[in-house]
Amino acid sequence: MSNAISSTKPQPQERTHKEIMVVMTALMLALLLSALDQTIVATALPRIASDLHGLNKYSWVATAYLLTSAISTPLYGKIGDMYGRKKIFQISIVIFLLGSALCGLSTSMNELIFFRALQGIGAGGLISLVLAIIGDVVPPRQRGRYQGYFGAVFGVASVLGPLLGGFLAGANTLLGVSGWRWIFYINLPIGILALFVIATRLHLPVLRLKHRIDYTGALTLSISAASLILVSVWAGVTYAWSSWQIISLLVAGLVFAAIFAINEYYVKEPIIPINLFKGSIFSISVIISFLSGIIMFASILYIPEYQQVVRGYSPIKSGLLTVPLVIGLFIASLISGRLITRFGRYRPYPIIGSAVLILGLWLFSNLGLNTSQYTLGSWMIILGFGIGLFMQVPTLAVQNSVPFEKMGAATSTATFARSIGSSFGGAIFGTILISRLNLHLKALLPNLKTGPINASSLAGGTASLSKLPPIIHHDVLRAFVMSFHDMFIYAIPLAAACFLIAFTLKEMPLRDSAKEYAEGEAYHLSGVEL
Repeated sequence: MSNAISSTKPQPQERTHKEIMVVMTALMLALLLSALDQTIVATALPRIASDLHGLNKYSWVATAYLLTSAISTPLYGKIGDMYGRKKIFQISIVIFLLGSALCGLSTSMNELIFFRALQGIGAGGLISLVLAIIGDVVPPRQRGRYQGYFGAVFGVASVLGPLLGGFLAGANTLLGVSGWRWIFYINLPIGILALFVIATRLHLPVLRLKHRIDYTGALTLSISAASLILVSVWAGVTYAWSSWQIISLLVAGLVFAAIFAINEYYVKEPIIPINLFKGSIFSISVIISFLSGIIMFASILYIPEYQQVVRGYSPIKSGLLTVPLVIGLFIASLISGRLITRFGRYRPYPIIGSAVLILGLWLFSNLGLNTSQYTLGSWMIILGFGIGLFMQVPTLAVQNSVPFEKMGAATSTATFARSIGSSFGGAIFGTILISRLNLHLKALLPNLKTGPINASSLAGGTASLSKLPPIIHHDVLRAFVMSFHDMFIYAIPLAAACFLIAFTLKEMPLRDSAKEYAEGEAYHLSGVEL
């Protein structure tokens, strides 16, 4: 039985710049919730685990969140297409806020892990639905005017997270509540404000029809994603890459991914329509999203680690010192966005951006023990500039190349690819860093008489380093620097692959108005590519 509105498909609306900016403010607040949460919790997690007497379950607080957020991301895209993005977006925010409040009330690590998983279910809808709603609100040609703001949100979160996390974790109590609990409570006013603005000012068209949920697809995708994410978390840390645990998870991830793909091909209403991959723009954009997720993880995560381990800076200070990267990212996002709006072309920016990224990674491969902070700042600006030039382009290209009613599924697929890429970036570069550190330690300290020194024994970071005898402390720092050098060198081929693949990205004229969206199906099927 069908209960459709008068039109055969949802019709986008024309909006003024003022109306768009009101909605954009709410979307940026929601995006900030998701982007800030991981960095702020990571900084405070040692204090949280200590207070809750659960250091042995430390890693599962992050893993539970990562698992549920990644698994739910593509599901939100499809459900948003089916039932309307505004309603589903509001539900995702409510779930995230509920999880945040319960995390703040946790009295044990088991409770915290469970509530972080709940929080992750909500987080899966925040980024994917924010990006899809932008596609609802702003035509692709005009979207460049606003994409710089969203690049800035990610950059600000990478700096603000360690600052807030360090400050709140260091406070014994605030207003009679343990300081670390405010890490979760701080989400509540931001999320409530975003909910209010979305409820009152965001009006989206909805196509209401009878739908059939693809349960088989949801189950197989969940198993595949969970298996691959556990590989990214455990490989090279908890278990060796060649261990039966990691190999079994890899096989399970690939087998269930194949089952998912076959199911999606035949099912009537797939979660990720396989026919979207027939379009070269969609396929190439998803690949670029995956590679950019891997590279960005290495760029943004390990620069603060260098500052903390080698320089001995606190998380707060290392966060402040990454401001140049944010500045470069914001400026590049703003410039590229304005140029895309003006000229209607997006293809040059992944090419130029990945080339600049290669330069930035090469510069960071020259890190030394005494590299000046001004030099590091200039390198960070270059690296951030490269990321900012193309960070939003794959999503823009995807949204412009698919029919309007499939935009949610398409957007969430690109977001999911970037999320999986980030997870694997952590596993790949973490393994590289540890293995190279062990190698350099053996080379620099071959005749050590005071016992074995290896990457595992230095897992405590600056705390472990401070306990070392002065006679070997310098060589250990040299080993760390050489390991960071190797890690950035190994990242360059991935950036080069992104550069080469970007040349194959074809360009479809950017739709410039709500009227073109309304005609989007015919426009899409015409296959116009430049």
